[in-house]
Amino acid sequence: MPELTIPPDVAFEILLKAREFDAKLEQTDPDSGSNPSDDESVDALEFGPHDQTLHELSSAVSDLNDDEQRDLIALLWIGRGDFNLSDWRSARIAAGDVARRRVPRYIAEIPLASDYLEEGLSQFNQSLADYLDRH
Repeated sequence: MPELTIPPDVAFEILLKAREFDAKLEQTDPDSGSNPSDDESVDALEFGPHDQTLHELSSAVSDLNDDEQRDLIALLWIGRGDFNLSDWRSARIAAGDVARRRVPRYIAEIPLASDYLEEGLSQFNQSLADYLDRH
């Protein structure tokens, strides 16, 4: 079994931020002045001018060192099926081709990134359910 340089709990934190980001929709009524309870709190599911979801995801990814970022991308690729666990070393090497400054945007632009990360982590016998139980 290959070793991760990114702590699994850190990867799960990013996974949860990515899941929150994936769930957001484009704003449908930016000038809405209604009460949140009147519109069934739909604004909470939309990107708005003060929404911090993308910033939080990008900051979490930017805070990782180079090796941890490579692990994160490799986990995503393994979860997506681009590589398998036996190709871990190759996946990490290929992940180094994504420029460090580009990694946060790269992760945010992949639809279902959180699902791919969850699957990649499961290949390392790491479970989201176990992470949530611990926290």
